[in-house]
Amino acid sequence: MGSVVCSLDAELGWGFHDLEPLPAERVEAGRRGWSVMLDLFEEFEIPATWAVVGHLMLEDCDGVHDDHPAPEGWFDRERTDWWDRPDLRFGRDLVDDLLQSDVDHEFASHSFSHVLFGAPSTDRELAVAELERSLDLADQWGQHVDSFIYPRNDVGHRDVLAEFGLSAYRGTSPTYDGVRGLFDSTVRDQPMLVEPTVDEYGLVNVPASMFLFGFEGPARTVAESIWQDPMVLQAKRGIDEAVQNDGLFHMWLHPNNLTHPRDDRRMRAILEYLAQRRAETDLRVETIADVARRVHAPQGVDGGTVAADGGTMGDD
Repeated sequence: MGSVVCSLDAELGWGFHDLEPLPAERVEAGRRGWSVMLDLFEEFEIPATWAVVGHLMLEDCDGVHDDHPAPEGWFDRERTDWWDRPDLRFGRDLVDDLLQSDVDHEFASHSFSHVLFGAPSTDRELAVAELERSLDLADQWGQHVDSFIYPRNDVGHRDVLAEFGLSAYRGTSPTYDGVRGLFDSTVRDQPMLVEPTVDEYGLVNVPASMFLFGFEGPARTVAESIWQDPMVLQAKRGIDEAVQNDGLFHMWLHPNNLTHPRDDRRMRAILEYLAQRRAETDLRVETIADVARRVHAPQGVDGGTVAADGGTMGDD
């Protein structure tokens, strides 16, 4: 049975607070994109893994975070340029919208303040603090966290994830984004499916197959003027591969990627096609945690998965 996973890095300003210059259009698009994606997921009844930056769950803060072992200057922008922009620093209203959704989304962690876990400056103490604060805040909101999505996909300190009882993370993609990815998948006929694996810490690595906004700018405009949206075509192909080969296709994005109505149309076309293929076939739409549970599920003597009642769920 094929499977499709959609994951989102939900971060508002925290995805950019350490960058200079700021990508202003995307910074301002975070709230809009969050709401659009929630609406689209509800319309097509698609569950997704939402990895939320923990700071968004705070009601307020001093912008100093003296008790947090972050690198010097890490919270400077929060105290200066963004001191009067709580809409970029906090997102309790958006988190509440997510939790109130009729769709059973997975609530995952994207760290506390978008620290890069694979960076040399991120020692174990900082990784522990980032994860612990994020999980504590999620617990205050009544959310148990199983999965972690690394900020900027910079994988590191996996032992810390295991120590805190997480079960899975989104690993780096074995495929290419942008023009190279489009060429490989369409011209070279390279597969877009990924294989979840269990690492040495017992965590399930659910790699990404495709970043849904990896082909932008003038090249996208030209392509759309003479053809169809290349990312929609590529996503449809990945979905079809999952159906045909009983494999896993994992697509991801940030809500802040939706900066214009044409981005909304891209996501609508992809999710509409996913819902259509799910209705026509035995395709599953899963979250990262769903995949991890399936990978870790005990096997019966005939190779079928042992059901909760002790029976065996083999292929019919």
